[in-house]
Amino acid sequence: MTFRHGLVIGKFYPPHAGHHHLIDTAAGACERVTVVVAASTVETIPLALRTAWLREAHPQPHVEIVPVMDDAPIDYGSDEIWSMHVAAFREGLALGRGLGVEPPPVDAVFSSEAYGPELARRMSAAHVPVDPPRERFPVSGTAVRRDPVGCWEWLSPPVRAYLARRVVVLGAESSGTTTLARALAAHYAARGGVWAATRWVPEYGRTYCEEKLALARREDPSLWIGDLTWRSEEFTLIAERHLALEEAAARSGSPLLVCDTDALATCLWHERYLRTWPSRVEALHERAPHHLWILTDIDGVPFEQDGWRDGEKIRSRMARRFREELERRDLPHIVVSGPHDERMAAAVRAVDDLLAEGWSFGDPLTPA
Repeated sequence: MTFRHGLVIGKFYPPHAGHHHLIDTAAGACERVTVVVAASTVETIPLALRTAWLREAHPQPHVEIVPVMDDAPIDYGSDEIWSMHVAAFREGLALGRGLGVEPPPVDAVFSSEAYGPELARRMSAAHVPVDPPRERFPVSGTAVRRDPVGCWEWLSPPVRAYLARRVVVLGAESSGTTTLARALAAHYAARGGVWAATRWVPEYGRTYCEEKLALARREDPSLWIGDLTWRSEEFTLIAERHLALEEAAARSGSPLLVCDTDALATCLWHERYLRTWPSRVEALHERAPHHLWILTDIDGVPFEQDGWRDGEKIRSRMARRFREELERRDLPHIVVSGPHDERMAAAVRAVDDLLAEGWSFGDPLTPA
């Protein structure tokens, strides 16, 4: 090791491959590294998330990631403002060791920024430049915020999961949700490039039902799906596992993720079977980062009983409830009907519009 204690400062708004290279370089040259995530209140990616993302990417025991709020203005020519920033960074160093502990001395500052040498001087440390021209990783936080799709290859799995646009296809039984979800993902994957990784998440509730029935049939082979009894906690489990599948798919996928159903649909099935609304599943729905709902209409779609479905009468009632809840909650949604080609065309238009909206980030503090 060349240095005892290295320091890395950044907004990491959001983290990208260049940031990870910077931290890994410091980790390879120091006995100990402190990474200060310096956020401001005008930024819209939570500081806690950025900190968690970096901790996941850099689990080395001698690398410590510490969050700091730093709302001081940016003025590299002002000694007073420099002092404010350095004080915030030193606060982070102290937090890294615990309250009341004297900050350990920093003997190296690792940076790709032009302000690196001055920061090192003020920390009484050596400056170690790491790829200032961004030749190895031609990416920056500004570039990611401006064009996440164009920078997708430089983003780590949790950042991709955070940025991915998640589209839910939902509807009553035998209304074509799975067919549409699968086809929609295939349509965008066929675009190639970054979109080739577009994935769809199958309905976990169906898998759970199959496993539940198979287990029950070990004791009574004559049972069918309508003979099963349900508990509220099972619906919570279904929603939790479906969200976990979504998260895993979003981490390894493209900027678009297609989801066959969601926790809102699970709420409605809970209501159908247990006659109550599940607050725990509702909380999962509120937490889920979905951006568009596509409701599959039952009109013109023949009901097909595959041995897993309630029946056509229930289908009509459930179709009505899906529409009522989407409208009552004012969720961004469309209703698709008609033949499959017409449904696909309408769904693609809606998803294209969603993607065209782009991503919105609060502007960080910049030099005056």
